[in-house]
Amino acid sequence: MDPFNSGNTAFVLLSAALVMIMTPGLGFFYGGLVGKRNVLTILMESLFSLGWTTILWVTVGFTLAFGPDAGGIIGGLRYLFLSHMGEHTALTAYRIPLPAFAMFQLMFAVITPALITGAFANKMRFKAYVWFLTLWLLLVYFPVAHWLWGGGFLQSWGVEDFAGGVVVHEIAGFSALATVFFLGSRKIGDRPHNLMFVALGTALLWFGWFGFNAGSSLRAGGDASIAFANTQIAASFAAITWILLDMARGGRITTTGFCTGAIAGLATVTPTAGFISLQAAMIVGIAASLVAYAAVSYKNRRGWDDALDVWGVHGMGGLTGMIMLGIFGSASVLGSNGLIYGNLAFFGKEIAAATLGAVYPFTVTYLILWALSKAMRIKTTGEEQEKGLDLLELGETAYAEQ
Repeated sequence: MDPFNSGNTAFVLLSAALVMIMTPGLGFFYGGLVGKRNVLTILMESLFSLGWTTILWVTVGFTLAFGPDAGGIIGGLRYLFLSHMGEHTALTAYRIPLPAFAMFQLMFAVITPALITGAFANKMRFKAYVWFLTLWLLLVYFPVAHWLWGGGFLQSWGVEDFAGGVVVHEIAGFSALATVFFLGSRKIGDRPHNLMFVALGTALLWFGWFGFNAGSSLRAGGDASIAFANTQIAASFAAITWILLDMARGGRITTTGFCTGAIAGLATVTPTAGFISLQAAMIVGIAASLVAYAAVSYKNRRGWDDALDVWGVHGMGGLTGMIMLGIFGSASVLGSNGLIYGNLAFFGKEIAAATLGAVYPFTVTYLILWALSKAMRIKTTGEEQEKGLDLLELGETAYAEQ
């Protein structure tokens, strides 16, 4: 008997490819929001993660995240350098090849640190970013992925996170906030230079998010279809809500507002995608924009230089999504009711995980930056920001007239 389900295998491989395209999509989204002298640098930070994170993942990352559990904290070394894994090795619960699962999970590891780069746009030297990326993956992403998805203590406790509310968005967003506090404000402001890039990046992210969320079911079935539908519903409700908020404050309908709202909805629905009803996804989408809009407004009032609103959109989106899962989780798809159905214990677990998902990455990220600052210069100067990092760091420019 064939140990693999061909439909599930094809679905997971396709989903991995969809998630992969999100990383260059993120580079275009961020690239359009910075000035033309810095667009290549922030795009390259996303592309570099695609390459370097893969190397870390196949050598030590996958086994630390998904290897045999060691005390609920980290995975063992069984899969070091992807050993004990081949074309006939199955993830038996879903009847898919283990290498397919490893590559699908790799794409989550790739995009998560790339999300953080939007907070320190133009502020961190590329050499420092390489070290930051490496240490952050080892000390934040790999352990947290194990806690929630690899058999760690949060998963054993009964915490749910369908596709990365904590594991992706919250830890990226609160790590981003730590970089804002440590690096301070840019000396030279930067204005969006290409809203077509922003729209293109949004389209690629939205497209890839169907693999991100639906693919996390790891099988082509009803839960995947629920996650797919909830992804579209929440993103749309959030995008329109953001526009309505802008109009209510006397503003105009803008491309940037629509795109930001859509991303907020996508980030917020991620932990809930396969675990809530279609009707609940509508509420999640509205809540996503309300929370993210308030967070971004608060950040602006405080003068925090989170250049591309990573904390407000992704950090608060992931946190909100975990809370919404605790409220609206449905036994018909989750197997455990949320608060609205009377399960206070599950709601409390989601709150606890969301709290840890904010405190741990913020603290460790700040310590990583502090340690790096003792070994090298990590922050760019005002003069460097004025000249643009593309030419100074990469020796290239995006546009011929530069």
